[in-house]
Amino acid sequence: MNEIPNCPSCQGENTYFDGSLYVCPDCMHEFNPEAASEEAVADVARDSNGAELMDGDAVTVIKDLKVKGSSMVIKRGTKVKSIRLTDNPEEVDCKIDGSSIVLKTCFLKK
Repeated sequence: MNEIPNCPSCQGENTYFDGSLYVCPDCMHEFNPEAASEEAVADVARDSNGAELMDGDAVTVIKDLKVKGSSMVIKRGTKVKSIRLTDNPEEVDCKIDGSSIVLKTCFLKK
């Protein structure tokens, strides 16, 4: 008997196969287990050029960025050292001028 996978969204055990996709009745999430494993591989932080980012990397800002909630502007070409990856692969945590800031990876290059 085939093992029915848990829902990747809510980890619910009540999933069922409807002929083409698995469905979770708890959160109404539809998924394909093969595609879910491909998404897990795709959850890697990448810069604007597609290079994989790691904790501690040094990156450069490729566009002037206004910081929300302050008058600070991060200028294009600013070198950011020792980035930290977050749970979201599209964001990195770093310090610029003593301020802890979260930057989108689409505005960074290695």
